[in-house]
Amino acid sequence: MSFSAKVKNEVCRYTNLTREEALAQLSAIMRVSGTLIFSGNKQLGLKITTENPAIARLVFKILKEYFNIHTKIMVKKSNSFKKNNVYIIVIGEDIDVKEFLKETEVLKGEEGILVLNYDISSNMIKDDKTRRAYIRGAFLGGGSISNPEKTYHLEFVTNNSNYADNLSKVINTYGLNAKVIQRKNSYIVYLKEGEQIIDLLNIIGAHSSLLELENVRIMKEMRNNVNRLVNCETANLSKTVNAAVRQAESIKLIQQEIGLKRLPQNLREIAELRLKFPDESLKELGEMLNPPVGKSGVNHRLRKIEKIAEELRREGR
Repeated sequence: MSFSAKVKNEVCRYTNLTREEALAQLSAIMRVSGTLIFSGNKQLGLKITTENPAIARLVFKILKEYFNIHTKIMVKKSNSFKKNNVYIIVIGEDIDVKEFLKETEVLKGEEGILVLNYDISSNMIKDDKTRRAYIRGAFLGGGSISNPEKTYHLEFVTNNSNYADNLSKVINTYGLNAKVIQRKNSYIVYLKEGEQIIDLLNIIGAHSSLLELENVRIMKEMRNNVNRLVNCETANLSKTVNAAVRQAESIKLIQQEIGLKRLPQNLREIAELRLKFPDESLKELGEMLNPPVGKSGVNHRLRKIEKIAEELRREGR
């Protein structure tokens, strides 16, 4: 089961709703995953389609318990490559469908004509609970979340730019930074930061999934920190080794061309130690001197030696 399906299944278990919360949640589901249907006798209806059986059961339960609408769940095979089951709930029998679609704000009246409604009214999300319920419904209807082990990405797929903008504004009332992009014929409301996705999961009540994502985030951050430290240590070690090899080559050149005895005593001492102990650090070389010399002092002497070697190279050209 995908992480996205886990989140939706967890959210579907949140059924202790007031009628206002149920209306807000159902409204979002219907607007994101609902399709208007027209029968031959000019009857209007709406079908909700989902591949998640938990969502289908939740919609069925809300319609029955909060709106006294009895419907059926139809099942058919998907045309997609995975051949999953598709669950379809049709609203349109034995009720005044137009009034119900107006109540859920799927439709609105303009100059006596019913048209699709892409607004989210303040009556639908009048307080924090109904606003959370609405976002929860939008996620169930058209949301998805990537596996946090791979990337951080949560999105809501909608079919209208105005509705996507309005949905993003509702989400952003919680201090988030949801953005909208177009993907083919769809408009995507998305979040890409791990911390903001965690906040969104908290808003919709997916607390177990939130903890799982947080654990993944912590482990990924720890791995990244360890990798950074290892890379830093490797880079420092490589730099130290390269410097030691370069110093040894310079000392050997001086030894070959003029002999180490021609060097001042302080340079000769450190040159002999470097040749004898090629793997020792500057600090360790300094501690071998009598009297001991600090790391910066050893580095200063070795730079003088390299400068002498460089002058010998130029003279030999």
